[in-house]
Amino acid sequence: MRKEHPLSEIAWADLQQLSPNAKAPHLAAKDGRLFHVLLAQQFNREQLDAIGELATNIRFIAKNEGGLKFLQDLLAHKRAMLYFTQPSTRTFLSFCAACQILGVKVGEVRDTATSSEFKGESQEDSVRTFSSYFDFIIMRTEVGGLAERMAWVLSNSDRPIPIINAGSGKDQHPTQALLDIYTLQRSFEEKGGIDGKTIVFVGDLLRGRTVRSLASLLTNYRNVRQIFVGPEKLQIGRDVLDMLEAAGVKYELSEDFRKAVPLADAIYMTRVQDEWDVEKGESKRIDISKYCFGVKHLALLKPAAVIMHPFPRRGEISPEVDHDPRAVYWRQMRNGMWIRAALIAAIFRRDAAIQEYYEESV
Repeated sequence: MRKEHPLSEIAWADLQQLSPNAKAPHLAAKDGRLFHVLLAQQFNREQLDAIGELATNIRFIAKNEGGLKFLQDLLAHKRAMLYFTQPSTRTFLSFCAACQILGVKVGEVRDTATSSEFKGESQEDSVRTFSSYFDFIIMRTEVGGLAERMAWVLSNSDRPIPIINAGSGKDQHPTQALLDIYTLQRSFEEKGGIDGKTIVFVGDLLRGRTVRSLASLLTNYRNVRQIFVGPEKLQIGRDVLDMLEAAGVKYELSEDFRKAVPLADAIYMTRVQDEWDVEKGESKRIDISKYCFGVKHLALLKPAAVIMHPFPRRGEISPEVDHDPRAVYWRQMRNGMWIRAALIAAIFRRDAAIQEYYEESV
């Protein structure tokens, strides 16, 4: 069993020395297909197109009772553990819904006070325990690198089951980035696709793991310009800029939100991530009033542009903007359910069956 997965062939200390791009091949199965999903860098353009198409096919099939029954029979023999020790609404519920679409049975731990961790059990032992009962584990944790560590541990165990990173510390949130890319794919499918577009990221870019992951995925597209707009203390980190430079991606740093709005094909708004404050109240001392999208900005925005937000929002976008057709963040949220269903189906090799059923149905 131990040699079924490339992570069993590398020492933990050696894995930690690798860049995200270098780690990516170790996370796939032996045949190169998806297994662990931990990093945005795992996905290339071909895979992004394929998983987007699979999500769209699942959406279509699920529209009628017969199709939904077909989907629910696909993985009815599988069980998922949702280990969410960091607060979450949308990611947790969309993974639950995605599992239900595919017939997967779900268990959950959302509060370590109700688990043996309350008695002093390590997180590593907890996850090893889950692997005895479930076929894959979806993890959301405030501990950076924990999902990666557990993927390595399980790959070197007698039961190497997949780990899906649903948010790990301030590092990465790859499934959010996948649904963001899917939202952009659908938004621009009649407008030349994502290639050549300008994406403007706004807000807390330093600590926003959704921004880090999406910025990485966007490097798979041609001539995409990325503009990072926010106060100096919350500007994007050097590691992300190094990644963009290595990929030959054009980027700009700015504190002028109003100037950036007319340039955008997509505006990606974010909230202040004050849960990561080193000192209590630290974020409140940063003026973010200039980085909020209101009705006045709609006149500056391109007619074909879109406004996105990973949620939750706390005033970064006025509710009055919700009714504008360019505000796609509610659609973006629903896309999370479909793209996560597609991801799980691909991990368990059900993508071909879905494609075949779809072709017979259209």
